[in-house]
Amino acid sequence: MKKIKNICCLGAGYVGGPTMSVIALKCPDIKVTVVDLNVDRIAAWNDDNLENLPVYEPGLAEVVEEARGKNLFFSTDVDGAIAAADMIFIAVNTPTKTYGEGKGMAADLKFVELCARQIASVATTDKIIVEKSTLPVRTAETLQTILDSNGKGVHFEVLSNPEFLAEGTAIDDLFQADRVLIGGNDTPTGQEAIQALVDVYAHWLSPSQILTTNVWSSELSKLTANAFLAQRISSINALSALCEATEADVDEVAHAIGSDSRIGPKFLKASVGFGGSCFQKDILNLVYLCRYFNLPEVAEYWEQVIKMNDHQKYRFAKNIITTLFNTVNGKKIAFLGWAFKKDTNDTRESAAIYVAEYLIEDGAEIHVYDPKVSQAKVRADLSYLWELKGLTAEKIKQKQSQVFVYEDPKQAMNKSHAIAVLTEWDEFKTYDWKEIYQHMFKPAFVFDGRNILDAAAMKSIGFQFKGIGKG
Repeated sequence: MKKIKNICCLGAGYVGGPTMSVIALKCPDIKVTVVDLNVDRIAAWNDDNLENLPVYEPGLAEVVEEARGKNLFFSTDVDGAIAAADMIFIAVNTPTKTYGEGKGMAADLKFVELCARQIASVATTDKIIVEKSTLPVRTAETLQTILDSNGKGVHFEVLSNPEFLAEGTAIDDLFQADRVLIGGNDTPTGQEAIQALVDVYAHWLSPSQILTTNVWSSELSKLTANAFLAQRISSINALSALCEATEADVDEVAHAIGSDSRIGPKFLKASVGFGGSCFQKDILNLVYLCRYFNLPEVAEYWEQVIKMNDHQKYRFAKNIITTLFNTVNGKKIAFLGWAFKKDTNDTRESAAIYVAEYLIEDGAEIHVYDPKVSQAKVRADLSYLWELKGLTAEKIKQKQSQVFVYEDPKQAMNKSHAIAVLTEWDEFKTYDWKEIYQHMFKPAFVFDGRNILDAAAMKSIGFQFKGIGKG
């Protein structure tokens, strides 16, 4: 069987960049080239200053420094990398469709299809194609059809190898994976292709960590894993509302049920709601699939997970307005955090975006500080949301005038009426809250959307303090 010597990855984003960097580090005998049409992004991956990498992930800079220039390369020469590769990973964006059939639910496979067409037009030797992007079930079939219809007698074998990385811990997740899932066809060439990819991961993972399935099971396992995790978060968030109404403590409830070995403690942290690129997208995908296959009850069941998450964000924002005497018009609300979770600069579907939008609608001024998210990103996130809602450029400009972004957290909180914790960055726990209290309008309110601050200590300083699910 042919040994993989040359890997190419299409897409230098949150999945492609870190995954290929680790593969290069662990497989010094394989040349790994990550390609992207975005010239600025590739330039950032090649930047001598590792703080300028386009993806912030603890441990990533060290991995890139070790492998880059030896057997890890970042390039905009897509055709050259495709032609040279034995194995091609597709790790491009698959956002939820914002138009046409399946709008708001189905995955937009435009970029994946473009990749397949480009591979077919360039390839002159047999290739193994690996789906790495999060994709709906049966995408492999689509890829195979496009490749076989456009290729020049070249044999393509399509594998599904979904990523199960948690942002913020992606490098550890790659080094010590719970499992790597590889799905392929049950044919001699399909099994050979599976083995070739198993051999890549076997450079650092044990056989028990590498699972092989048919291609459909692999694709569906990715959607299902994210749906189950998101469901747990929505379940505890639903109960957080009941805890507030009954004076129970959601953290105590979560600890009590998490101690049951059948339930376990993970993903039971009540919060302002989940975000990120995958949870919402994958569940909406699952809902769309169920409707497509005429399973309306199953679709409704999973859709409720999203509805509950939306409700939690709305409930948090509404609580700020009602607590601040039913108006936030002209009031300064400081946001601590904009990323969807700590230790990442990813803001996709972040709860902060939606809470901000709701408060801005009520006339609030939003003053944002996040240690890893730039002013340009904060503004782009809000503009994108408002454009989707059909707002005019003039209206968007007006709303943007209510948004302020800082590099210094003290400035963001100075003379504010309230502080809302939207991301669980560790540094927020280390602030001198006594000093912050001195420089706020009184009564000084803190709304902890992540339950990371010490409620008793905050109240003893003088804050009016509200956590999630705290009666």
